[in-house]
Parts: sequence; structure tokens; C-alpha cells
Amino acid sequence: MNDVPRSAGASGGAAPASMHPAALPADALLAQCEVTARRRSGPGGQHRNKVESGIVLVHRPTGIEGQASERRSQSQNKAVALSRLRVQLALDVRSAAPPPSTPSALWRSRCRGGRISVSTEHEDFPALLAEALDAVHAVAFEIPAAAEALGASATQLVRLLAQEPRALLAVNTARAERGLHPLHG
Repeated sequence: MNDVPRSAGASGGAAPASMHPAALPADALLAQCEVTARRRSGPGGQHRNKVESGIVLVHRPTGIEGQASERRSQSQNKAVALSRLRVQLALDVRSAAPPPSTPSALWRSRCRGGRISVSTEHEDFPALLAEALDAVHAVAFEIPAAAEALGASATQLVRLLAQEPRALLAVNTARAERGLHPLHG
């Protein structure tokens, strides 16, 4: 996993240097990426392979990539690739610094009364997932402690992790290595 400074949470405008890459505004994250257009492959009729509508984004600081080629529009593929890149960054990049004493403003806006409200399709999801994973890692995968630090219930935290099966798998793998029981979403 890659280490980055602790995220301050998503915000508009200029991105703080300490922000987790999954939480960066689109333009700031794209500025850190190599963007490559490519021809789509596979079946698709006469319009397939005539233009380079597929997009590959490689995040230069980490080497993590997101790609999409299933849409006919390059701009639509770029948006899908960016979304996939954000999720992969959330999964793979952990904070090198200890978590702050309070959750980010983004987290607080999405977590009220212990309930976390976000869809996997929403642009905030990767930033929230990254913050949750950072908190879980910081407390040696003890879910109740991470949930308390984030102001969420343990059940809600597990549900958030379960929305991205790769996140739940990674947490369960690390928990098994520590002799902890698996989480079920």
C-alpha cells in the first residue's frame, strides 16, 4: 500500500496538500494523472475502433490506474475512469499520519446520528471509503474503535465497507492475520 499524508476531507476549490488523493476535486486529481486515450476493443459494430474513446488514467504519485472503454463518448469514459481511479486510490493508499481527533467535514456531513449516508455511485463515496479505511487501519482493525473515532455505529461502518467488496475483503484479510473474526456486510 502507498502512504500519503492524512486527508482533510473533500472540499471545493484548491486541494490541500494533505488531502487523500481519493478526496481531491476532479481537476486536481486529473492534474496528477497521465491521461491516455485508446481505441476500444471487442465487438461493437462499425463505430468501434474508429476513434480513441477509451481512457486510461495513471495516478503518477502512486502508479494506480483507472480505465474505461465501455462508452462511446471519450468524456463519459473519462468520468467512469476517474470514478474507478478514486475507488482504487481509496483501497490502496493509506495515511502515513495518525488520524485527526475529529472526522473530516465531508464525513460529518454524511454521518448523522451514527448513520452513514452515501451511495457507491456518489462522487463522495471514494473519499469516505478512504477515511473509513484509514480509521480502521489506525486502530489495528478494531471496528468498534474505528466507528467511535468516526462518530458512526460499528454496523454502519461495516455496511460502508461492504458497499465495496474489495474493501471488506482487505479488512477481513487483515483481521484474520490478527486472529480477529471476519466482518459480514
